[in-house]
Amino acid sequence: MVLKKFFSILFFYSFIKPLSLLPLPVLYAFSNGLFYITYYLFPYRKKVVLDNIKIAFPNLSQEERNAIAKKFFQHFIDLLIETIKVFSISALEFKRRVKVANPDFAKQYEEKNQSIIIMAGHTANWEWLALQFHQMGDWKGMGIYKQLSNKYFDKLMVESRGRFGIELCSTKNVSTYFETHSNERIAYGFLADQNPRDKTSAYWIDFFGVNVPWAMGAEKYARQYNMPVLYGDSIKIKRGYYKLEYSLITNNPSALAEGEITKIFAKKLEESILKDKPSWLWTHKRWKHAERK
Repeated sequence: MVLKKFFSILFFYSFIKPLSLLPLPVLYAFSNGLFYITYYLFPYRKKVVLDNIKIAFPNLSQEERNAIAKKFFQHFIDLLIETIKVFSISALEFKRRVKVANPDFAKQYEEKNQSIIIMAGHTANWEWLALQFHQMGDWKGMGIYKQLSNKYFDKLMVESRGRFGIELCSTKNVSTYFETHSNERIAYGFLADQNPRDKTSAYWIDFFGVNVPWAMGAEKYARQYNMPVLYGDSIKIKRGYYKLEYSLITNNPSALAEGEITKIFAKKLEESILKDKPSWLWTHKRWKHAERK
């Protein structure tokens, strides 16, 4: 355990941290080289990506699907670089590169001292955009994440995100967090497009013409605490520049039928992907448990 921590610290301070200190234009040049390696020389999940794109867009030609895949991998390597940059990027540069299109959208909930739930997908740079909760106003932001097996890197990730006012809560502790912070005004962020751990308790919804299971965590807490639910649309403007736009899913979760919140989210996510096909996380096996019509 001590040896593992030693090598983790060595790797971080000898590679990750120095790399993060490089200007983004230099890092993007590095990204170009990595893209060539992961796309042409040692393809990473290329078959998964192409299969997913074919499921979502069966009417496109193979040439069109290949073009989406190529642009996706370029974007995907940029995401890795941008994730590393979080360890050293200044608040000023971050604010210049990441904007909230309608920061006043949540003001009505702030005035009522209401907590909100924000459902988002793995589009554009979801992590950079999640770190911009504070642009909405005087909010405490809480992001739900899966704890890393490496405790040292898990601690680094929590601390680096904390620089931007975001508190991270492990998926194991979500219920307790909601209970113990029920009197605070918090914006809870859920990445809600992942495969559920237990598909037997999932809600099945059409996604690009295919019936797939959806995790119900965000909807569960929204209904339990009757919190307004927003959709966070992560949009890529150009390389290294993003914006987040909010829209309403519901102000009154308890008034909707079970599964309706997740169904609305899935539809909004589909619309976001259609607007910018290469910017969704196509390496994820989203149709792994699919029930085809």
